[in-house]
Amino acid sequence: MGKVDVKTKRTGNDIYQFAVTVLHRDEGWDHYADKWDVVAPDGTVLGMRTLLHPHEEEQPFTRNLDGVKISGSIQNVIIRAHDSTHDYGGKEVTIDLPQ
Repeated sequence: MGKVDVKTKRTGNDIYQFAVTVLHRDEGWDHYADKWDVVAPDGTVLGMRTLLHPHEEEQPFTRNLDGVKISGSIQNVIIRAHDSTHDYGGKEVTIDLPQ
């Protein structure tokens, strides 16, 4: 996975929205970026956005995930992407959550 960029905003009490941009050389249905995760510092997956199809003609691409509940004790999260062939890999991004 290449570039991963993240924008986030707090939309409620401990509720967040994420807009994640992923760059991946999708090669059709056999090899494509198929999801990205919002992960707590302890490794707990807090949210996941499933990507339902290859994005061969749309690179990089951005998808949103709304309604991610994150405890107020968590100050930052990791965004990681996954592909259908190599599992997790490439660039991970750690972001501070807006208060």
